[in-house]
Amino acid sequence: MNLLEVRNLSVRIENKTILENLNFELGAGERLVILGPNAAGKTVLLKTLLNLFRYSGEIKWAPAVRVGYVPQKIDPERHLPLTYRDLFNAKRKILKLTVARIEEISDSVGLTRRELETPVGHLSGGQFQRGLVGFGLIGDPNVLLLDEPTASIDEPGEEHIYNLIHRLQDRYSLAVIAVSHDLSFIYRYATKVLCLNKQGLCVGAPQDVLAPEVLAKLYGEPVSYYHHDHTTQPAEH
Repeated sequence: MNLLEVRNLSVRIENKTILENLNFELGAGERLVILGPNAAGKTVLLKTLLNLFRYSGEIKWAPAVRVGYVPQKIDPERHLPLTYRDLFNAKRKILKLTVARIEEISDSVGLTRRELETPVGHLSGGQFQRGLVGFGLIGDPNVLLLDEPTASIDEPGEEHIYNLIHRLQDRYSLAVIAVSHDLSFIYRYATKVLCLNKQGLCVGAPQDVLAPEVLAKLYGEPVSYYHHDHTTQPAEH
C-alpha cells in the first residue's frame, strides 16, 4: 500500500525552476532518504509535500495519512525562557491530547525532566534535536518528514539520532522521508533513496542505484564512499 504517490511534480519560485518532473512513491514502513548537493531542492521538496509551495503535477497522500515534520535547524534565542515542556504542552492543548501522551513521547525521544524544563537555547545540539523530533511526533503521525536531522549535531551525536529514528519507526509504525548527505547512514538505514538535483536522477534501493557514475552525475564530480553492509541494523541504546 502506498502512503504517498508523486507524479510529474514541478515547483517554480520567482520564475526559477526548483524541482522538475519528479516521480516517486512511499510505501507503509518505508524509509526514503533524499540525497543531493546543496541547492538541489531537497528542503523545497519536503515543504511542497506539506503544501507550503505551489506546484504542478500530483501529490497524492493516502486518506489516513498523518504527517509530522522535523525542520533542519532552528536557532533559538538563549535569553528566551521557552522550554520544550512549554512547546509540547501548547501543541497538546491544540490537539486535545492527554498529559500522559506527552510524557510518553518525551520518554520515547529520551528527554529527561531536566531537559524538558531547560530553556531551549541552553540545550546541547543533540538534546535540542531530540526535542524537535518529539514535537514532530505529537499528533500521532504515521509519516515523519525529517530535514537533515543531524545537521546541527557533532559527529559522536549523529549515531544516537540515527538510532533514535530507527527505534521510533519501529515503535510508532512510521514511514519516514529524510534528507541526508551521509552515505553510510543511507546504506544502513534507507529502504529507498531519491537522488535529487532539481530532477530525480535515480530512485530505488541504495545498493541498486547508488553506483559511482550516478553519484558523479549527481554531484558533478567523482564521489568516494564506503559501502556499508546494508543488512546491519543500528545498535540499540
